[in-house]
Amino acid sequence: MALQPLFTRFPEGELQKLSSLDFNLPPELEASEPTEARGLDRDEVRLMVSYRSDNRMIHSRFRDLGDFLEPGDVLVINTSGTMNAALEAEREDGKALELHLSTRLPADLWIVEVRRPAGTATEPFHHVKRSETLRLPEGAAATLHAPYPRDVGEGSRLWISTLDLPVPLDEYLEHYGFPIRYGYVRENWPLSYYQTVYATEAGSAEMPSAGRAFTPELIAQLVARGVQFAPLILHTGVASLEEYEPPYEEFYREPPATARLANAARAVGRRVVAVGTTVVRALETATDEDGIAHPGEGWTCLFITPERGIRSVDAMLTGLHEPRSTHLAMLEALAEQEHLRLAYDEALKGGYLWHEFGDLHLILP
Repeated sequence: MALQPLFTRFPEGELQKLSSLDFNLPPELEASEPTEARGLDRDEVRLMVSYRSDNRMIHSRFRDLGDFLEPGDVLVINTSGTMNAALEAEREDGKALELHLSTRLPADLWIVEVRRPAGTATEPFHHVKRSETLRLPEGAAATLHAPYPRDVGEGSRLWISTLDLPVPLDEYLEHYGFPIRYGYVRENWPLSYYQTVYATEAGSAEMPSAGRAFTPELIAQLVARGVQFAPLILHTGVASLEEYEPPYEEFYREPPATARLANAARAVGRRVVAVGTTVVRALETATDEDGIAHPGEGWTCLFITPERGIRSVDAMLTGLHEPRSTHLAMLEALAEQEHLRLAYDEALKGGYLWHEFGDLHLILP
């Protein structure tokens, strides 16, 4: 498969294709702590199952996921592990900031986000300049070279940067980094709470959270029922997109075995179920117009809208997403907006929890 080009400007007019699904998300429905802190196992989060064919909604628990899957179904999972991607930073004038590593690019370049303290959390900081160097712990530094995308200009939220570290990156982040946390999460939780049980390769700025509720026991039960798991990698960047801000490049890798499993399942009428929007983005990048999956790797800048459609999966397991988001636009490419509106009304009325520590939604044909 041809690789998507880096630093591609968001297509003119595409912003109008984002989801118009709007609703008020009450603060009490923003999951502020891991399930474990609430005395629950990971797979005890709630699960809403919605059927696109008749708009039927079923309320369940995630540990009962197998009740809604069939032998031969393929669950495609993102095995990217979460990094300690947040670092304390300081400007030359001593102003305290926070640097979030987002996406590693070729030539040891990084897309980074600069943020400033705001109460108990942080918010984007738009006043850094080209060639500015931020001091990091233990004599390290981050130099900001250009806004990202390059034609945004000064005041950008994201920057192309290089890092000057005294030790290898993994060792440095282990000692001085910490997980990215937003205001709705009240406490600093260790990195283990931001990892899926099947993570194999660190590289994501934030957890591919649709898979957080899986436990080894549940995976074993599903495999015993004949459900197949197919891994791929998509290293997720920072998720703090501002309203109507497009997604950006992320690295993906689809192994040959995963492409074969997906193609074989579709050939015999079994379902390919994406565990998370990150999986959909990777699969769609490596799937041709005839719906045939191909192995490949590179940086994808694919933006999935209802107009474009989805050809790689039949179903999706996903969290609950914020209004008017790019994630909802992707969901509308799989399900009609009216179906999502009904599902989100149901989730709001039922008190489902949003965000990475929240509940889950399985969208089936």
